[in-house]
Amino acid sequence: MNSGNHFSAVVRSPAQYRSMDHRIWSKLPAELLEHILSFLPLKTFLNLRSTCKGFRSLIFSPSFIAKHSSSSSPFSSFILLCHPQFHRHFPLYDCTLGTWRNISLSFSDLFHSSHPSPLLSSSGGLFCLSDSPSSSSLLVCNILAMTSRRIEFPTYSSHFEHLTLVSTPNGYKIFMLCSGSASNNAFVYDSNTLSWHRFDANFDLILSDNSHQQGVFYNGGLYFTTPEPFSVVRFDLESRKWERSQGLLPIQLSFVRLVSEGENVLYLVGGIGSNGISRSIKIWEMDDESGNWVELESLPDMMCRKFVSVCYHNYEHIYCFWHHGMICICCYTWPEILYYKVSRRTWHWLPRCPSLPHKWSCGFKWFSFVPKLYALV
Repeated sequence: MNSGNHFSAVVRSPAQYRSMDHRIWSKLPAELLEHILSFLPLKTFLNLRSTCKGFRSLIFSPSFIAKHSSSSSPFSSFILLCHPQFHRHFPLYDCTLGTWRNISLSFSDLFHSSHPSPLLSSSGGLFCLSDSPSSSSLLVCNILAMTSRRIEFPTYSSHFEHLTLVSTPNGYKIFMLCSGSASNNAFVYDSNTLSWHRFDANFDLILSDNSHQQGVFYNGGLYFTTPEPFSVVRFDLESRKWERSQGLLPIQLSFVRLVSEGENVLYLVGGIGSNGISRSIKIWEMDDESGNWVELESLPDMMCRKFVSVCYHNYEHIYCFWHHGMICICCYTWPEILYYKVSRRTWHWLPRCPSLPHKWSCGFKWFSFVPKLYALV
């Protein structure tokens, strides 16, 4: 009888376990509560911001941000899928769990307009968007902290190319080219001075006409490729000068893209073939001393055939980006990503998003998203 009574005294229903006396939480030290909150998954963290004023003030307090403002993020890293028909709701692929998450980011609270606004670039936990289709401004935001900054265009023309957001430990910069009737101008926005710097872009270097490929940040500069005959050019973000890379590119290239592992390594992704048709796809790594490209890996034949077939040899639809140890190769007209895991030297296909309608055949744009609470706008 005693053992039975003891058993009934300690066994409670799940509902009883879910309820907790508020007096326990009210006496919990702030340091311990901060530590507990740092382990929350992204979905719970996003919901917690609107739970109560106390939690919100705590997670956005200087002490909490200071403790978690390291290079490593307490959250998983994600690949974000953008499509014109998603209307600011973007599905996320969790690279840690290897699956699509049942959460979507929404930028609606950051906009005053009801019109969809294109997502243009991402870097260091920040996103850069067009404020609205008819607007003359950009919006840089930290969706995790729900902070944003509206940045007016430096000219009346909103036609820009190669817009690239670059996040550094000392702030962020935005690079873009603006085409005008008389000349082309390049602009760099510096978050430290909150101003644009304009300079003449009438250089003898013609950048790639691929509208889906951004500049690649490496060694203090942005790297771009030029159309055939292919070459690599660099724009120094400090001196604002252009220079052409002297390294020899591989021969028989049918297309070429650049990817950088932060400040560590610069990669080249390209197709090898003739008459505008790729027979193979390879990855090269730049040798810092000579500036030449050293072959790193070749895409397996069957995977290469699939990728070449889905882009129909329209290589202007191909773009690449770096994400958390992966070189991602994408096609604007295909809803899957081909990626190379550098540490394991293996190739994979990212599974198709289950919420994506099969009738959508183009407009797929992918971005790297590593949530960072402390990234300032």
